[in-house]
Amino acid sequence: MTVPLDVNRCGWVSDDEEYKLYHDTHWGRPEMDDVSLFAKLCLDGQQAGLSWITILKKQKNYETLFHQFDPEKIAQMGEQDVERLMQEPGIIRNRLKIKGIIANAKAYLAITENMSFRDYIWQFTDHKTIINSWQNYKDAPVSSAESALMAKTLKKAGFKFVGETICYAYMQAVGMVNDHTVTCHCYQACCEEARR
Repeated sequence: MTVPLDVNRCGWVSDDEEYKLYHDTHWGRPEMDDVSLFAKLCLDGQQAGLSWITILKKQKNYETLFHQFDPEKIAQMGEQDVERLMQEPGIIRNRLKIKGIIANAKAYLAITENMSFRDYIWQFTDHKTIINSWQNYKDAPVSSAESALMAKTLKKAGFKFVGETICYAYMQAVGMVNDHTVTCHCYQACCEEARR
């Protein structure tokens, strides 16, 4: 995807090229793939207390170290794996966060015995994108009734690092909510993708 240099983007996007690419090609685009939805949920949990750009810069390391986010392989990881990962400088070396990804994989496998993860996740917005129309990115909320319900439901299912603020950021990222500002060059494209 080639984007002109002088396009309008949401105000939170820095001059970092990787960040701009993420905003232009991923953020707010409706995601329907089960494993991609699982991976993003895990990665968003890693940003608790940090900025998303920090995790974005480490995403490839997470993918390598966590078996490309294959839930079945992650669910088999044990204490030795946790200790090994605690020595890896390419990820956030937080024991609870590392164990959180393993717990999430187990919760994911339990859910997907009965339904797709896509259907499970998208139920919180009635299987459609909530389209907002913000003039300023700062007007978008940090949580919502939908993200609060998602957080409560995910926690009950055994997921970790899924508070309502993380869940709202996740909903924005996977296109459950279109929070691109109306002047952003991605706004209309995301609206169109949502309607499809």
